[in-house]
Parts: sequence; C-alpha cells; structure tokens
Amino acid sequence: MTREIIRFTPATDIDRFFNEGFFPFTAQNFAPAIDVYQDNDALIVETSLPGIDPNKVDISVENDVLTISGETKEKKEVKREDYYRKEIRQGSFSRSVILPVAVKGQEADAEYDNGMLSIRLPKAEEAKPKKIAVSIREKK
Repeated sequence: MTREIIRFTPATDIDRFFNEGFFPFTAQNFAPAIDVYQDNDALIVETSLPGIDPNKVDISVENDVLTISGETKEKKEVKREDYYRKEIRQGSFSRSVILPVAVKGQEADAEYDNGMLSIRLPKAEEAKPKKIAVSIREKK
C-alpha cells in the first residue's frame, strides 16, 4: 500500500479553502452534474443522485428554468477527528439550468431508477421542429 503525504503550504491551504469550504466536514451545498438532451417532442434532463431519497427531491420549472433540489443526510454520525478522508458529499443540493427551448412545465414527468433521476419536459408547440413542404415551380 502506498501512502501519500500532503504537505500544507499557504497556497494549498487557500486552494483547499475554496474547494472544500471553511468547514470541510460540515454539510455544504453542492450541485449535481446533469445531462440535457432532446428528441423531437421533449427535453430530457438526467442527473445521478445515488443514495438520495427521491421523495425528498424537489423539481420545479418556472420561466423555462428547471431547478432540482433536495438534501442528503449522513446515515451515522462520526466525529470529525475520526476521519482520515471525507469526500462523500452530505447536505443540501440545488441545480438550476436555463432550458434551451420553451417547454410545457406543467406536463413534465420524472422517474428515479437505480440512483438516476430522469426528467422529461415536453416541448412547447412553438419549439417543436416544423416540417415545411416545398412547392416546385416548373420553368416555362
């Protein structure tokens, strides 16, 4: 087994402060990564939320901005001094994204399967692709 010794200098301490926050072992806000893609009829937004109770996730659409928020709590309390390393995030999370096309927010639906949240947002009629017939004129 290889161990790495991390030497703390003012530069790394400052980086750690901005990356982990002033109190790295307390609950902090974080933003889960998302994927946004489309098909002809809808936008699909996916995010990985493993270990998070889907009943404690709030999803809202307002003015074509999708917001996903919730909270995850530690399953057991361990004192800060007992940790060697703590990277699993705990606390509240929130992620908002401006949707690239107009959607019918009231018709959105969401599914949670194996830690993956998938949200389907039907496109508004004006955002759906239109097929335009081309008339052909013959030269006389």
